[in-house]
Amino acid sequence: MTTETPASTPASSSPLHAAVADDFAAVNRTIIEQLSSRVPLVEAISGYIIESGGKRLRPLLVLLAARSLGYGSKQHGGDKHVTLATLIEFMHTSTLLHDDVVDESHLRRGKQTANDAWGNAPSVLVGDFLYSRSFQMMVDVGSMRIMEILSAATCIIAEGEVRQLTNIGNPSVSEDDYFATIQGKTAQLFEAASQTGAIIAEATPEQEEALKLYGRYLGLAFQLVDDLLDYQGDADAMGKNVGDDLAEGKPTLPLLRAMEKGTPEQAKLIRQAIRKGGLDQLDAVLEIVRATGALDYTRERAEAMAEKALAQLAALPESEFRDTMETLARAAIERKA
Repeated sequence: MTTETPASTPASSSPLHAAVADDFAAVNRTIIEQLSSRVPLVEAISGYIIESGGKRLRPLLVLLAARSLGYGSKQHGGDKHVTLATLIEFMHTSTLLHDDVVDESHLRRGKQTANDAWGNAPSVLVGDFLYSRSFQMMVDVGSMRIMEILSAATCIIAEGEVRQLTNIGNPSVSEDDYFATIQGKTAQLFEAASQTGAIIAEATPEQEEALKLYGRYLGLAFQLVDDLLDYQGDADAMGKNVGDDLAEGKPTLPLLRAMEKGTPEQAKLIRQAIRKGGLDQLDAVLEIVRATGALDYTRERAEAMAEKALAQLAALPESEFRDTMETLARAAIERKA
């Protein structure tokens, strides 16, 4: 594993990372240090998935939240935000390794998945290593409150993944069930990232709550757009195939809305497609989700979540970090991948 790749990932050079560029460079260095293992396969697999790109939004939230409240300044020095951002990225990466095994995925971000390259067992075990490493780093942060939040978050994330698994092939999932699922599997770590960033900066209770909710709503918006793009995105830009969710039998919001607003025949076709999985009915399903306005509805829900996220920023002092969080919320719903 090289030491240059993580520091030069696309995320690190994104305009969204400019306000915390030095911090992000420190995060990349810490990633390299903390991936050290006596077992070469651990370094190979964990390095492979971390270096494979991605937006690095969760560690970015830690850095922005902490910096927006003055952490790291002359008056409030320290580098625990770097440790925290790194361990959040490790937690996220471990879930990716596990998810790809569960979903039997072969492609992520346009590259071969780790489970496809090395097999399921090594991927699961290296995911466990990254989870364990993240908890070691929590001890270094030295905050019992942060440990409580992140340990609770891991349970909620796991429950979200189990909920999603049990919903596969089930067209009777309600919209409330869907939102509970994406809150657990996606939004929870966004929420924990921004809240813990606030905690190390000794935020007021109002500021901590605002940043917690900012992360939650941003995560929900992000997942809603992800589910939208599965039916109207660019496969090359996304690094995965359009219709992957349908192929896996996942009842996401575009399908739930299409069944609600479509004709009985249209709803029946989608129900059958969800139960069966696969892509035999993809063209027909795409036509129905467009005709019923399901894609527009999903985008509207994403925009509403982004607006809720933006509203939370009023609790923060003006700064380039708050401005970046505003840009991030808008970018979450404007992205094409």
